[in-house]
Amino acid sequence: MSDYERRAAAREARGAVPRHSWTPEEEDRQDLLRRYLGALASVSAAGARTSESPAAPAAPAPAQPQDRDRAPQAPRVRDVMNVPAVSVAGDTPFLDVARTLSSEHLSSVPVVDREDHVIGVVSESDLLAKAAVMALPHRSGPLGRLREHHLYEKSRGETAATLMTYPAVTVHPGDLVADAAWTAARGRFKRLPVMDHLGRLVGAVSRIDLLRALIRDDTEIREEIESRILRRELLVSPGTVDVTVGDGVVTVSGTLDPALVPGLLDAIREIEDVVDVVDRLGPG
Repeated sequence: MSDYERRAAAREARGAVPRHSWTPEEEDRQDLLRRYLGALASVSAAGARTSESPAAPAAPAPAQPQDRDRAPQAPRVRDVMNVPAVSVAGDTPFLDVARTLSSEHLSSVPVVDREDHVIGVVSESDLLAKAAVMALPHRSGPLGRLREHHLYEKSRGETAATLMTYPAVTVHPGDLVADAAWTAARGRFKRLPVMDHLGRLVGAVSRIDLLRALIRDDTEIREEIESRILRRELLVSPGTVDVTVGDGVVTVSGTLDPALVPGLLDAIREIEDVVDVVDRLGPG
């Protein structure tokens, strides 16, 4: 890691430390963020294990129909993207682009040509830069002019094509949600255009769409515990153990053979998106 990267990481770490107590809403948001990062870490670790493992000497036996039904399918961008996507033409005036972002409640909008090919993206930052240059005089002095030259020249544009950032960072419908999430996280993009193999705009996907696809809700976690762990693996009779899940925290109560409790708790902790496990079990 370079000195610049170390300094940047230190600044980001300092900025992440709250200067006052979090509100309940902020605590919920931080918990969701931790679960999001945990999901990405799990996907990354699984990918690393796959790439490091040697190739199988023979093709695996075809799965039985019931096995295929049970196998979880990795979510793809096509499963979560918004269709159709809002876009603007390259010759759209600056003010019309601003109105589009405002009326559609968007932070960015893709710019397309006549064949709907994505040629760039106009974001709130691009529009704010233009507004700032229009409102304030250009900073005097050779150093100020050098630093602001690119920003100033770009902000003189009057249309989407002259204000946009290009090339656009995009994803495809068949991309894994986890891969699209990494793209959004690395570039700090709130929204990504989705284009087909010909480069035409077919949709858009936001960070919240990716987040919801990566993190299973509490109901799905509870169903997995009850069906896979309790009934199939431990052969526990229905109604013996009660499972409740709230914000990723699993609480198990009821009666159970003490010899089975450690295995049950360990199996629950291994489930992705489980934040914590509360044991309220009594001897059965």
